[in-house]
Amino acid sequence: MSGKRVSSPTGTSQPEPLVSVVIPAFNESSGLERLSSRVIEAVESCACQAELVVVDDGSTDDTWARLRQLSAADARIRGVSLARNFGKEAAVLAGLDEACGEAVIVMDGDGQHPPEQLPAMIEAWRAGVDIVEGVKKSRADQSWPARLASRLFNRIFTRLTGVDLTEAADFRLLSRCAVDQLLELPERAFFFRGLSSWMGYPTARIEFETAPRDSGQSKFGLFDLARYALRNTIAFTSAPLQLVTLAGLIFALFAVLLGLQTLWQWYSGQAVEGFTTVILLLLIHGSVVMIALGVIGQYIAQIHHEVKKRPHFIVKDRLRSGRDS
Repeated sequence: MSGKRVSSPTGTSQPEPLVSVVIPAFNESSGLERLSSRVIEAVESCACQAELVVVDDGSTDDTWARLRQLSAADARIRGVSLARNFGKEAAVLAGLDEACGEAVIVMDGDGQHPPEQLPAMIEAWRAGVDIVEGVKKSRADQSWPARLASRLFNRIFTRLTGVDLTEAADFRLLSRCAVDQLLELPERAFFFRGLSSWMGYPTARIEFETAPRDSGQSKFGLFDLARYALRNTIAFTSAPLQLVTLAGLIFALFAVLLGLQTLWQWYSGQAVEGFTTVILLLLIHGSVVMIALGVIGQYIAQIHHEVKKRPHFIVKDRLRSGRDS
């Protein structure tokens, strides 16, 4: 793709870099036009060419029809339509696979990730980092249960994996080499936020205030967040299995101590008491066993998902595909 040229500090003319912005969209028709114009304006204000890749993740409204109109009117806007709703992570992966830019920015389609932060992210990338993470200053846009759940997940995930997701968001920039490396990872359980941080490339963090939604309500409820947290924790680390092992060792220690106490009472001729304690320990032990079986079952399900090797997503249609250029 040929584009404008800018003068370098040495006075020579260099082509403007292409910066792709990937937006996963599910029923975001009403805000697409305004968001796309804000994104393109923000990118081009940095002396960069803009490429907007919107991934329609099986929307049930007229998101794809609206995207067709926008793409027909503006060659900088491209679209990918997935055959059904594969989930946000799959939509992000589809967008990364489609994007052609030297840098690729991922942001939400509801307007809560402010395009006005894009110049700061591009500047940090030009300074030499491969990943620029957007970090939320606050979560005032969420209800208090959602805020609590999000922070709890990020902190537990950070503690279990060593990958810092404190106040992290999917709003981030990746260099071309980081994108290519991410796309080469073989695992089926794709967790964009965690994997992009795990890779270890030079990273900068930029704080941003979450903007109000352009329209509608969040489609990601508390139950969805719990399922999201469980799936990605299981996919990313074996720490829950280690915690189950630790719980087993603790209860084995209690069993030994209780057994020694019972033997001593029998040997000294005292009445063996403490049946309430025994029953309580049996109930707790049974609960721990069931939880352990549940954790193991989750890992078996994850293995089952991996060995099937189904594609992350299926593309139904494309608009202005970079594969054709």
